[in-house]
Amino acid sequence: MYENATATKPLRRLEITATVTPDMEDTLSNAALDFLLELHERFTPRLEGLLAKRQEAQARIDAGELPDFDPATQDIRDSEWTISGIPADLTDRRVEITGPADRKMIINALNSGAKVFMADLEDSLSPTWPNIIDAQRHLFDANRRSIDFTAPNGKKYQLNDEIAQLIVRVRGLHLPEKHMLVDGKPIPGALVDFALYAFHNLRYRVANGSGLYLYLPKLEHGKEAAWWNDVFRYTEERFNVARGSIKATVLIETLPAVFQMDEILYSLRDYIVGLNCGRWDYIFSFIKTFRKDPERVLPDRQQVGMTRHFLKSYSELLIKTCHRRGAFAMGGMAAQIPIKDDPDANEKAINAVIADKTREANDGHDGTWVAHPGLVPVALDIFDEQLDGPNQLTVKREDVNVTRDDLLELPTGTITDAGIDGNIAAALDYIAAWLAGNGCVPLNNLMEDAATAEIARVQLWQWVKYPQGVTENGEDITAVRVVRSIDKLAHDRLQNGAPVVQLTCAAELLKKLVLADELDDFLTLPAYDRLP
Repeated sequence: MYENATATKPLRRLEITATVTPDMEDTLSNAALDFLLELHERFTPRLEGLLAKRQEAQARIDAGELPDFDPATQDIRDSEWTISGIPADLTDRRVEITGPADRKMIINALNSGAKVFMADLEDSLSPTWPNIIDAQRHLFDANRRSIDFTAPNGKKYQLNDEIAQLIVRVRGLHLPEKHMLVDGKPIPGALVDFALYAFHNLRYRVANGSGLYLYLPKLEHGKEAAWWNDVFRYTEERFNVARGSIKATVLIETLPAVFQMDEILYSLRDYIVGLNCGRWDYIFSFIKTFRKDPERVLPDRQQVGMTRHFLKSYSELLIKTCHRRGAFAMGGMAAQIPIKDDPDANEKAINAVIADKTREANDGHDGTWVAHPGLVPVALDIFDEQLDGPNQLTVKREDVNVTRDDLLELPTGTITDAGIDGNIAAALDYIAAWLAGNGCVPLNNLMEDAATAEIARVQLWQWVKYPQGVTENGEDITAVRVVRSIDKLAHDRLQNGAPVVQLTCAAELLKKLVLADELDDFLTLPAYDRLP
C-alpha cells in the first residue's frame, strides 16, 4: 500500500496488489508513484469520457451510420499548417525494428542496424506484472547504455557503439493496469507506462541532447490526441523541460482514425512527428467497426493485402496527409522470420518482403517496420535505393484523391477451410502463449503479436455470425464446425506436450469469443482477467 502524501486533494490511496520485488523498488519509488497519481488525478476522468464517446460513435455505426470525415473540423483539413518540427535524431527512420521490451530483445534490436527500435509495452508484450515493471527497468538501463544480458548458456549480450534510436510504445487507452488501484479502480495502463518511463528518463534524455520518444496506439479521434497533448504538456512543465521535448508517432490502426488523421496531427502538432500504418490492427478494426453489417464480410485474411483498394487508399491518404503537414508517413510491419532450413521457402518469404517494401518506398513512405533483425538489411537496401535523403517528406502525393467510399470499399475473395483452420490455430496458439506471459510469438515463420490473434478471432466471429459465412465449397461455417476444429487443434497440441492450463484456457476463451452474440471489442481484455 502506498500513500500519496503530497496530494492537495483529500488523501487517495494507491494499492499495488502484486508483489513488489527488491529489483522493482527503484522503478516504483515514492516519487515515481507521486507523479503517476498526479497524472491519474488530472487525466483519468477525462479519459473515461473519451472512451464513452467511442462507444457512442460505435452505436451510431451499429445503427447504420457510415464512418466519414467530420464536417465540424473541415477547416482543420482545408487550412494550411504544419507540425512544429522533427528532432535531428529522428529525421532518419528508414527501417524500424519492433519487439517487446525484453532485456535480450532490447540489446539485439538496438544492435540490429535498424534506424529505430520500438520497444513495445503493448501488442507484443503480455502485460503480466513482472513483464510491465521489469520492462521499465530494462528501458532505464538501455537509455543509459548500461544494459547487458547473460544467457543461461553463458553467452553475453551488450550494446554496440552505434545503436538504433529508442522509441517506446505504451499501452492503448482502453487497457487497465489491474495491479495498481486507486479507490479500488485500475489506473489506465497507458498512464502507468508513460508515467514511469517519463519520470525515470525524460530529464536524462533531454540533458543528453535528445527527447522522450513514443508510439501511441489505437487512437480513434483527434480529441484523444488532444488528451495526450495535455498529458505531454503537463509532464514537460512538471519536469521543467522545453516544449516539444516529448515527441510521438501515432499508429493509424483503427478505421475511425483514418478519417481523423488531420485532426490527430493538429491536436498533437507540438509533439507529433508522424503517423504509422498499423495494417493488421486496421483490418481488425474494419471488421469490428462493421460488426452489425452482414454485407461486410471479409474473405480469408491472407487474401487481404495492402494492394487491395481500401488498404491502398488508406496508405496513400496517410502519406499525402502526413507530408502536407511536415510529418513522417511510416509503413507497416514485415513479420517474416528467415527460414534457415528451407532455402526455397526462405526465398519466397524474402521476395514477399521485397515486394511489400518496394511498394511502400515507391508510394512515398519515409520508413517501414520489420520484426526480425535478418530483415533489416533487406528493407534498408530498398529504402536506400529509393530515397535521395533520410526521408521522403518532399513527396507530397498531390495525385492522391481518396474519398470515404474508397476507404470503405469491401475486398472480394473467398473463405476457405484452410483460412478457417489457420485463424483458429493462430488465435489458439497466440492466446495460449500470451497467457503464459509471452506476447511475441513465432507462428508459421512469422513473428506475431496480438493484432494477428485479434483479426483471426473477429473473422471467425463474423463468419459464424452471418449467413454469408460460407466456404468456397458453399458449406455453411457453423458454430459446431468451428468448435470441433478448436477442440481438435487443442487436443493435438496437448498430445504434443503443450502447457495444459494455458492451452485449455485459450481454447475456452476462443470459443466464448467466437460464439458470443455480441463481438467483444478486444480479446486482450477478457484474456487479461485470466492473467495472474
